[in-house]
Amino acid sequence: MIRALAVTISTRAAAGVYEDRSGPVLADLLREAGCAVDGPVIVPDGPAVEQALRDAVGAGYDVVVTTGGTGLNPNDLTPEMTRLVVDRDVPGIAEAIRAAGVAAGVPAAALSRGIAGQANRTLIVNLPGSTGGVRDGMSVLGQLLEHAVDQAHDGDHPRSNPAQ
Repeated sequence: MIRALAVTISTRAAAGVYEDRSGPVLADLLREAGCAVDGPVIVPDGPAVEQALRDAVGAGYDVVVTTGGTGLNPNDLTPEMTRLVVDRDVPGIAEAIRAAGVAAGVPAAALSRGIAGQANRTLIVNLPGSTGGVRDGMSVLGQLLEHAVDQAHDGDHPRSNPAQ
């Protein structure tokens, strides 16, 4: 079973100013995708994101999915903090997530700066901070997750023709 961590990135939710709404949705969707889920862990924007991601990689999670901090606000630093942790980019995941949001009728999905990458054997994916953005993102990621985690753990590509 895939070990997953859901991380909500929000300074205000971390301070208790308002309730985290996207993190519980993310955790539920990861469970529906067949993951054993921890979280959501709530961290404020900025350097705490980097530390939470490094801790998750050190703990050996297969996948860490974040929600929040991917917009154009000057405090939205999730992609920058994620880049400090990942060893290899997986740009197709982030591109597909943005495209799915736009295709679902949310033009603002194109404004998400979320990235996806691999740190050691942990896949890290940034999703927007809205519940709709989480749903749209997980509709893409849920289809890729098992294969992506298998590949990150040195798995072979599935073949439909055994002679290949």
